[in-house]
Amino acid sequence: MIAPARRAEISDIKSAVRALCDTFGEEYWRELDKDRGYPTDFVHELTAKGFLGALIPSAYGGSGLQLLEAAAIMEEISRSGAHAGACHAQMYVMGSILRHGSEAQKQQYLPKVASGELRLQCFGVTEPNTGTDTTNLKTFARRDGDVYRVTGQKVWISRVEHSDLMVLLARTTPRDQVARKTQGMSAFIVDLKASLGKGFAYQPIPSTINHHSCQLFFDDMEVPSENLLGTEGEGFRVILDGMNAERILIAAECVGDGRYFVDKASAYAKERMVFDRPIGQNQGVQFPIARAYADIEAAALMVEKAALMFEENQPCGAEANMAKLLASEASWKAGDVALQTHGGFGFATEYHIERKLRETRLYQIAPISTNLILSFLGEHVLGMPRSF
Repeated sequence: MIAPARRAEISDIKSAVRALCDTFGEEYWRELDKDRGYPTDFVHELTAKGFLGALIPSAYGGSGLQLLEAAAIMEEISRSGAHAGACHAQMYVMGSILRHGSEAQKQQYLPKVASGELRLQCFGVTEPNTGTDTTNLKTFARRDGDVYRVTGQKVWISRVEHSDLMVLLARTTPRDQVARKTQGMSAFIVDLKASLGKGFAYQPIPSTINHHSCQLFFDDMEVPSENLLGTEGEGFRVILDGMNAERILIAAECVGDGRYFVDKASAYAKERMVFDRPIGQNQGVQFPIARAYADIEAAALMVEKAALMFEENQPCGAEANMAKLLASEASWKAGDVALQTHGGFGFATEYHIERKLRETRLYQIAPISTNLILSFLGEHVLGMPRSF
């Protein structure tokens, strides 16, 4: 149960985020989408207002909020018509440093991330030949005195071009030399700017959405040993903590997308006149919008439940996954309804529906696919045999 005072504070946060987003407007995002540009000014304003430092404790210069408030920020960015994917990683990647970093690492990085002096927007996990089979990753970090030398490849790593730091997952012990497949991986803080051209290179991946994803190449790239996050060989735990927060926050974005689509569809259905009556008077138009609204509101409740469990340090892998699954599917269906409601105009860029529909479709694939979530639930929650 959320106290009324906290509900009111969350409502105030949403109003403040909406006011900031309104100063940019949907035309801003349409132009960026057309030119494949990065929303530098938008990210700067979000940072300056303390929104991107929401989860960083005040002792390190952040806003010191909890996950439910952070989810509200991401939701409202998406509901305004903006693209939260341009900056959401800073919310959850910094949790790896906060939970597993040394005090020296926290002091070195978190205040600068909170102020915007440094951008921590990258999570280096996915690889070309392993995908979401994380424990089978091939990127290797070999200890060599005071440094680790990293060799390997990553793919679909977003915002590399617009970030200063990345949290990277690599094997430090071969998989066939550990008792459990989740052992032998380590997490590192990588200074992207300092490493570029020194064993590190990247290549942008053109795609259907403006998500700034890249393929990364490591060839004996040096990472100082003091940049190891947590304990060597226990990096999977470091990453897993961030993954639950990531899924909850992205689920909140999908709720925002879904509410955006419902807002747009219901407004258009009331205004659009055909045969001398608003199209929303027709049940064939009205009922799908109402169904989309119901599905989104149900998904929002699961997001809230997962966020509260995360805040209370309860195991919430199932809830985080279900929130992402339900919200991503509901937002896509709501987008389809909005497109259908607008008819041919839904395909016109000036109405913004087609852009948002492309953006929200990603989240049935990333950061984890729908089928893998179902597999997790089937095996680990329902106790059925492992499916792969």
